[in-house]
Order: sequence, then structure tokens, then C-alpha cells
Amino acid sequence: MKKGIHPEFKTTTASCACGNKIEVGSTKENIKVEICAKCHPFYTGKQNLVDTAGRIERFRKKYAGFDAVKAAAKKTGVKN
Repeated sequence: MKKGIHPEFKTTTASCACGNKIEVGSTKENIKVEICAKCHPFYTGKQNLVDTAGRIERFRKKYAGFDAVKAAAKKTGVKN
């Protein structure tokens, strides 16, 4: 390995938006992240939907009749 070309590896703190602080090894100092394992829905089992400008409601309204149409098509023998 050549001397003097590699960044210095040191222990630093990674701070999450939820307030969780984790000691990690990195070449950067004071890392800030938006989401961590403590607050991520996949790891916590909690799903928090943030509805921006009614997008979730529009999606639900758009596809509300999808199951009904699919069932009716299946009943009549029409293929999608």
C-alpha cells in the first residue's frame, strides 16, 4: 500500500434525524443521516405514511374499484 494517498480512518458519530447517535468508523467526521435502523419502518415494524399533497388519497381513489372490476371480469370470463 502506498503511503500518504489514503484518507485517515477514524471513529466518528453518525446522527440520525430521530436523535439516535451511533459511533462508527469512517473517513468523514460527524455524519448526518435521515433514517437509521432505530426509526426505519422495516426494522421497527411500524409504517408511517407521510401524505404529501394528498397523493395517498388520490392513489386509493384511483384504484378503489380495481378489485371489483377484476372480480367482474373473472366472473364473465373476460381476460385482462
